Amino acid sequence: MPISFRPVIATVIACGLALPAMAQEQVTADTVLATVGDEEITAGHLFALRTQLPQEYQGLPDAQLYSGLLQQLVQQSALAAQLEEPSTAVERILENERRALFASAVIGEVTETAVTDEALQATYDELYAQAEPSPEYNASHILVESQEAAAEIKTLLDEGGDFAELAQARSTGPSGPNGGELGWFGPGMMVPPFEEAVVALVPGQVSEPVQTQFGWHVIKLNDSRMQDAPALDQVRGELIEKIQTDAVEAQIEAAMAALPVTQKALEEIDPSFLSNPALLDE
Repeated sequence: MPISFRPVIATVIACGLALPAMAQEQVTADTVLATVGDEEITAGHLFALRTQLPQEYQGLPDAQLYSGLLQQLVQQSALAAQLEEPSTAVERILENERRALFASAVIGEVTETAVTDEALQATYDELYAQAEPSPEYNASHILVESQEAAAEIKTLLDEGGDFAELAQARSTGPSGPNGGELGWFGPGMMVPPFEEAVVALVPGQVSEPVQTQFGWHVIKLNDSRMQDAPALDQVRGELIEKIQTDAVEAQIEAAMAALPVTQKALEEIDPSFLSNPALLDE
């Protein structure tokens, strides 16, 4: 965010907007809210700026935002008027910003229109209609740094030690304070050596020490079950993400196919120019 906005908005909030009551006109996108020289700042400009605010400001009441947003645009307009001729660097940055903004607008339209009830149902059917019930596991583990420490814990458990108490006392993993409980998880959610060890257990059984990239684990399988395919509403977020991702990828492919595109390969160019700041002004 431009640095001038934060103090402006903070001042507006602190003042509590103790404004006198007065007649208010009906606002359209073309309503002029301020002029700076010959430049007009409209309600449409203010709304566009509001959409770009960080999330921390999005929930503020409109009345609190108005003065801060308007002052921001007035200050920017006054400063911009002092730049009689943009530098080459500024022009190039503007070109990049224009490309990014236009591309973002296309992607926004694509993602908004792609998600329909029909698309949700079709994607759900594609992913889950023929899905067989899948296994899920509920396990706990104790994570330590060495095989020797894991072997010692396994011995203590074989001698009747309490798994949860040992996890709380010895485990270095984030689940330790919770007795090592990991909750329910399905295939592919754990690293392969861990998953393989879990699959080989029966409920109540404790594994031999298992090594992964995180350290050494002693694992207890608490329970297992077969889970049916989830209902559409349970995976709605996942479906929306897939639909939007697929739509954007398709749009990019279509856009690239619609225009002649040439690119220099890395072998054809010396990429060290990216470290030359003087290039921006040439």
